[in-house]
Amino acid sequence: MAIDPFKNGITAFGAELRAGRVSIEEVVTYYLQRIEALDSKLGAYQLVDAEGALKTAKALDLLLASGNDLGPLMGVPIGVKDIITVKGLPVTNGSLHPTSHLNGEEGLVIKKLRQLGCVILGKTKTVEFALGSTGVNEARGTPWNPWDMQHHRVPGGSSSGSAVALAAGLCAFSLGTDTGGSVRIPACYNGLFGHKTSIGLWPTDGVFPLSPTLDSIGPLCRTAVDASVIHESVNADRVVKPLSLKGFRFARPAPVFFDALDEEVATCFDRAVKILEKEGVEFVDIDLPESLERDQVFPLIVGAELISSLGAEAFANARPKMDTVTSSRAAIGLDVSAVDYLIAKNRHEQLKRLAEEAFNHVDAWVSPTVAMLPLSIEDLQDPKKAQRALLSSRNTQLGNLFGLCASTLPIQQLAVPCGKLPIGFQLMMPSNADSELLAVSQAIEQVIGAGPRVDL
Repeated sequence: MAIDPFKNGITAFGAELRAGRVSIEEVVTYYLQRIEALDSKLGAYQLVDAEGALKTAKALDLLLASGNDLGPLMGVPIGVKDIITVKGLPVTNGSLHPTSHLNGEEGLVIKKLRQLGCVILGKTKTVEFALGSTGVNEARGTPWNPWDMQHHRVPGGSSSGSAVALAAGLCAFSLGTDTGGSVRIPACYNGLFGHKTSIGLWPTDGVFPLSPTLDSIGPLCRTAVDASVIHESVNADRVVKPLSLKGFRFARPAPVFFDALDEEVATCFDRAVKILEKEGVEFVDIDLPESLERDQVFPLIVGAELISSLGAEAFANARPKMDTVTSSRAAIGLDVSAVDYLIAKNRHEQLKRLAEEAFNHVDAWVSPTVAMLPLSIEDLQDPKKAQRALLSSRNTQLGNLFGLCASTLPIQQLAVPCGKLPIGFQLMMPSNADSELLAVSQAIEQVIGAGPRVDL
């Protein structure tokens, strides 16, 4: 196939499929050939299940021909983050240490996607144990951000391979997880739309338990429209079609969210604000001093729960072969007392209630998704730049701590000339407001335009 079958989105592909102008087998073959041609450089996939994907595609073609239509996601080829169990495929959790027993059997989300007719192409790479925002994995390799094929730039984490695979056209959408930004950060760094679902909306059984308190599953997509199709199919929850933005009130929370931004990030965000103001959106600045608590609350919860999942002895055995940054972050959990853990958990609940009250006066919070452009892997050898790289998760972690659902939309197209590296606009709304979040995201996308595609 010379033309990307999902160039115009999931719905347009479905129309072509049902008109008989393309088959699922043809589309899956196209993606498998593209993976074979490009992934030796990109390293997005941990494992490709070509045989299984083609077998599923042929079966789905026969099913559709017999009059059995499974819905909008039928025949859509996807990549699945390698901390999510897929029956019949190994799961590494991004580590050289065997931990698949902690995941358990295939969970409800994968079963649902199968029932809806998705074709699983393979498992995409992840940061070890999903604990890391840059996407670097010394243990199993770091995918190559396709926006710069000359310099190896961070892909964002922890759903690094899922983002690279989608950005490079190696799947139609991909599945990631988000505990502190692991869907939104790589989506931002790869010029994609990312949906951090409300905790509990998508069941996390069959997923490595990094932090049961904060873990969520979510899709990385090309557009908010595609994300809405996925949401409606998986959750049977209708998303209102793009609506007028006139009268919406968006809050810019301070401090933290707007500190230490790259100049290009700040410029594109400000241009997005001006465009939305012309559409009738009112922007207000709100004081959110509790955002300063991120460094105290987040590491205690995640560190303690990760060590609880792995076990202190197993962590000690795994540590010599672990990614050095991941192991040092995980080790924080060894020193968290039961009292400090419970205090952090209680504070998390308080922050969620505080956020609910804050949304009594505004419709959404907005910020840059990530404070900076994706750094090169080489930059991380510089201690100052490596320290700055840790800011990748600053704005996104706060969404998790306040118990919000969130999305990120690409806005690099607002740079003049169009930016060479991706930048994200983060939209945050209350828990379980996912359908509203996606409706507003679609409306914003219609106004600012969808992000440009990588040309490989």
